[in-house]
Amino acid sequence: MTAPLAPDALEGATLEDTRFTVPGMRCAGCIAKIEHGLSELDGVEVARVNFSAKRVAVRHVASLSTRDIVEALAHLGFEAQAVADNPLAQDDREAKALLRALAVAGFGMMNIMLLSVSVWSGAGGVTRELFHWLSALIAIPVIAYAGRPFFASAAMALRYRRTNMDVPISIGVLLATGLSFYETLTGGAHAYFDGAVMLLFFLLAGRALDATMRNKTRAGIGALLSRMGKSATVLDASGTSRVIAAEEIEPGMLMLVAAGEALAADGVVEDGSTALDNAMLTGESTPQVAEEGDTVYAGAINLGSAVRVRVTAAASDTALAEIARLMDEAGQSRSSYVRIADRASRLYAPAVHTLALLAFVGWMIAGAGWHHALVIAIAVLIITCPCAMGLAVPAAQVVASGALARHGLLVKDGSALERLAEVDVALFDKTGTLTLGEPVPQLGHLSAQQASVALALARTSRHPLSRGIVQALVEQGVAAAPVERVREHPGKGVTGWLDDVSVALERPATTSAALSTSLRIGTDAVTIAYSDPIRDDAGPALRALEAEGIEASILSGDRAAPVAAMAGELGIGWQAELLPDAKLKLLEDLKASGHYPLMVGDGINDGPALAAAHASIAPGSASDASQQAADAVFLGRSLMPVALAVRVARRTMVIVRQNFAFAVLYNILAVPLALAGMVTPLIAAVAMSLSSLVVVGNSLRLARAAR
Repeated sequence: MTAPLAPDALEGATLEDTRFTVPGMRCAGCIAKIEHGLSELDGVEVARVNFSAKRVAVRHVASLSTRDIVEALAHLGFEAQAVADNPLAQDDREAKALLRALAVAGFGMMNIMLLSVSVWSGAGGVTRELFHWLSALIAIPVIAYAGRPFFASAAMALRYRRTNMDVPISIGVLLATGLSFYETLTGGAHAYFDGAVMLLFFLLAGRALDATMRNKTRAGIGALLSRMGKSATVLDASGTSRVIAAEEIEPGMLMLVAAGEALAADGVVEDGSTALDNAMLTGESTPQVAEEGDTVYAGAINLGSAVRVRVTAAASDTALAEIARLMDEAGQSRSSYVRIADRASRLYAPAVHTLALLAFVGWMIAGAGWHHALVIAIAVLIITCPCAMGLAVPAAQVVASGALARHGLLVKDGSALERLAEVDVALFDKTGTLTLGEPVPQLGHLSAQQASVALALARTSRHPLSRGIVQALVEQGVAAAPVERVREHPGKGVTGWLDDVSVALERPATTSAALSTSLRIGTDAVTIAYSDPIRDDAGPALRALEAEGIEASILSGDRAAPVAAMAGELGIGWQAELLPDAKLKLLEDLKASGHYPLMVGDGINDGPALAAAHASIAPGSASDASQQAADAVFLGRSLMPVALAVRVARRTMVIVRQNFAFAVLYNILAVPLALAGMVTPLIAAVAMSLSSLVVVGNSLRLARAAR
């Protein structure tokens, strides 16, 4: 690898951003190795790892090809592919391969353990040898298949004279398997196939869960970009129309957007007026009027009449694509977080394997012979097998996540509870987060006839305002009037006839309400105003966060006046009219000043902030991409699960630390006995299993933490 270019040389060069999938990253040490190694490559300005997505973003000169970077990663001991050559289908295949390996390891482990029970119970002679051979026949193909993810990664690293976490794992498994097969061939008393397969099973379980969570994270960006229209009807100068793919749209083209279509590009309305559903971009369910001269964005759905839109930005230049990029980049900053298990494994794994090697060398020097020395070394490896250490975090997280799920909060990310336990400031979006995000009509002033006519008209329309009227009036038990000849006029309203009287639900001519519709019966009209109510328990939830030492404030893209009014009602601070990049910068500034912010939001414009925050939560009504960017999702109309998540997360970390303390104490007591040759591999396997059961039992106490 040559020396990197000087900064002044890079300044004059054309730089490109390329992303690579690196599935072989296993721990925080891999992050440092990749970032440092690629930064030394000639032509690379910076390399950043997104550990959650197993991706590497590289900013480099145009003359440096993707193949050069892939080869550089291979020399660092990591197999890689450019993201463009590695679609989500391949990521799914990786997760499925791990699940298959896990299933095979589980099947082999259960059958070998059944055979081992008889040997442990004292079976000898021909019976013991038969069970050892049966164990070998099951274990060897199981280890060969289930161990491939570890063996392939270790071989890649050793090929370039490097090491990674899979190297010591592979050595331990192969040593235990080899010695067990030797014992079986020579009729020895002990075989350790059960320990080797059990180790693979526990390790594969962790990696399968990790791969599944990674796929969910990547699916968020895919869900976001999939909301853009796939094609568009384009008009030429003569008025002739043709349908082209979204990737072929160019600025300056004129799109004809029919009712019900999603916009495939950003642009300006050139002819016509309509109402747009921008919920996927703003998080607000209220339709927004778009008239000539108004700017519209890709992904918005046309609810009204057809309009002509002059394209200003297409494909990767749209506002939606820019938000997707911000989400991806923001996720990299969060992925620099090092899990407590990774911090422990940095010292734990090297220490264990060093002890095993010292045990082998020491007993060889003492004249014990290679067989006895190797048995003691394997006993050290088995008794210090990091199963208890490995279960310390996931066991507690699984129990805590289950307890929170029963109270309406779904935790997705493996490290989310660790980060939730550390937050010290909470930032809330307004619409759809502190409020319900649903337009609720104020119908108390309507007469019985007006209410029945309003229901008859509204139930024929799928407009969000009409659905709000239907829901409210049906709950009140109102019966619909016999309105006939009902017709919906996109962008204008719904009309019909009650006997010989014209009736309508239509856009009001003038109103002081921020959101309203007009009910007309003949010449008499009445205005129906809408409100977006605050969640019933928003105040108590914010006070519960305050009791945990967390200061809350509103961070919104809405207008300043309604944000200030709500903040005053709730008694918290606020900032308004913030674009996605402004929210992102504010969060980065908070983290730079030493804070650990929690972001709670629902709109796609909150996506980058959700990805960048130290921890994040989205409501169940949020857009798909926002739910995927968040660490957790709360369901229903209550905000209290947000405060509950923080409390349970902090309790979880107490249990995790207790688990680690037990695992360390167990090793302090067990390792000297194994080094002294006083522990057989059989006793070591039993002790290892018992230590894992203690950790799981302690974690089960979290089932009551959410009460």
